[in-house]
Amino acid sequence: MRLKDKVSLITGASNGMGAAEARLFSNEGSHVILADIQDDLGEKLVEEITQSGGSAEYFHLDVTEESNWEKLMQHLKSKFGKLDVLVNNAGISASSPDLLDIEIFDNVIKVNTRGVFLGMKYCLGLMSENSAGSIVNISSISGLVGQSYVHMGYSGSKGAVRLMTKSAAIQYAEKGIRVNSVHPGVMPPMTTSEMTADPEFRKIMLEDVPMRRVGLVDEVAKAVLFMASSESSYITGAELPVDGGLTAR
Repeated sequence: MRLKDKVSLITGASNGMGAAEARLFSNEGSHVILADIQDDLGEKLVEEITQSGGSAEYFHLDVTEESNWEKLMQHLKSKFGKLDVLVNNAGISASSPDLLDIEIFDNVIKVNTRGVFLGMKYCLGLMSENSAGSIVNISSISGLVGQSYVHMGYSGSKGAVRLMTKSAAIQYAEKGIRVNSVHPGVMPPMTTSEMTADPEFRKIMLEDVPMRRVGLVDEVAKAVLFMASSESSYITGAELPVDGGLTAR
């Protein structure tokens, strides 16, 4: 088992990629803290994981609120005294016909960028106490290349995640903490994006993908597991696209 006896925190873990990561991490021996604002879904997933023989718990977390992070850190310190893995997975989409909508800009920066920053702010401290840890920040191909149909605020929010990852990797390498980013490509539509769920729009999105198919959340989860585990022990500050070749163009 690649995460045996590890304590892993996954934000945005109630559904989608976060849920796939939680299931996989549990299967690999980790105790998983599922953190989200969708409490019912999160608690149901914890029940599923524990009934399958895994170890998991749910914690309500709004990644944009420092008070939520403070409560979670107190819980982790008192119960485990450590945190081995953080997956900053929580995020929202920003697909909209109005590519200059300021409300969308503010929202994606708040959740996608501030949320990741706060996750690192609080978890790096706990990991530093034990001189070990792995952080995987979920960015996007939109954080690597420009796209004609994506709100520039979303691209900015994900690009910021990429560069915060690299800075944290440099700043905390000597403390035994690795920080990397994973960049999913065209995936199943998020619940926060009606536009990308439209079949005609998805055809347009797939035109840029050499493999001509949508990625699977399990494929992303496996990439995240690799970055979280000791199999990537000499990798930090790196970005891993999971995009069917989109960024190879």
